[in-house]
Amino acid sequence: MEGGMPPLVGDRQWQDQANCLGVDPDLFFPERGASTREAKEVCRGCVVKQDCLEFALANGEKFGIWGGLSERERRKLRRKQREEGTGTAATA
Repeated sequence: MEGGMPPLVGDRQWQDQANCLGVDPDLFFPERGASTREAKEVCRGCVVKQDCLEFALANGEKFGIWGGLSERERRKLRRKQREEGTGTAATA
């Protein structure tokens, strides 16, 4: 991420460097109540994890694991950002 700006809605070049490249996408969209541990493990240490999270937040992704966070965790982060008046996911 250059200059502190979040990825553009259509800018997905960061995906070429993602740990999840080539991993079954179903892993990142588990059934309701299923474990997210395996997906989050793929995200751990990913060099574009922050870009992924910011992309999901900027695009309002409501499903799946993005940037190592579940839907519920992203909602909580967005709520916290609104309360603090910030628009970045730097604390994630």
